[in-house]
Amino acid sequence: MNIKGMDSLAKHVPELNSMGGKLRITLYALGLFTLVNVYFILTDNIPTWSIDSEIIISSLGFLLLSFFFSRKQAYKEKYKELAYRNAFAHYALPGLGLIFGAVAHAGYMNGPFVPIGWWTIVFLALGWFMVCVGALLWVRSVQTFGVDNLTLLYVYYPEEGQIIDSSIYSILRHPIYASAIRVWMGLALLNGNANSIIFSIFVPLGLTGWIRLVEEKELIERFGQSYADYRKRVPAFWPRLRDLGKFFKFLLTGG
Repeated sequence: MNIKGMDSLAKHVPELNSMGGKLRITLYALGLFTLVNVYFILTDNIPTWSIDSEIIISSLGFLLLSFFFSRKQAYKEKYKELAYRNAFAHYALPGLGLIFGAVAHAGYMNGPFVPIGWWTIVFLALGWFMVCVGALLWVRSVQTFGVDNLTLLYVYYPEEGQIIDSSIYSILRHPIYASAIRVWMGLALLNGNANSIIFSIFVPLGLTGWIRLVEEKELIERFGQSYADYRKRVPAFWPRLRDLGKFFKFLLTGG
């Protein structure tokens, strides 16, 4: 299967040029995700600890991901051509494993459940809608943006990246994060757990802080006023009302 951006990514990650290397990376990622969820399952049995675990794991995930950005120069000096590969393995991949684990945890987090009522049907319908939209948005965005950009290759090789302001990127600046928010909130609604729902409401605020302080800081340093102007024009996670038609067209057609 030809995945957009895989050839570019494989130039800097030697393991991707062999089936054995791809298998090791896949097992590493699945292992991290599994360990995180085992931790959640065990700590959910401790009263009042489930939401604390969610906060700790998601915060630790973003902290590790921030090191991928902040230690860029040190890794370039130490590892040269393998700087991106090692930084991603040491920081980005574990960080993403923790964050994805926290997203999954929203679907089974322990705690007080919302009483059953007419709103239960609303929660279920809205939850499935959010999960489906989030999952489809992620797939369409990867198809458009490419797996190389999804895995932040442009941070270490800025000459291989550029501002994309067409297709979904004329509607949302960060469609991958937007998809994670929708899946996170959708799973929380399907769970029907008060802790999960409350925490998911604050997820967009946390992600806004992350992109402002870390990711968009790097993008503005690289692209300057061009990105600053783009940030003013296009919202981060939620499309403007006038763009809803284009947003759903993108989900259905990819264009």
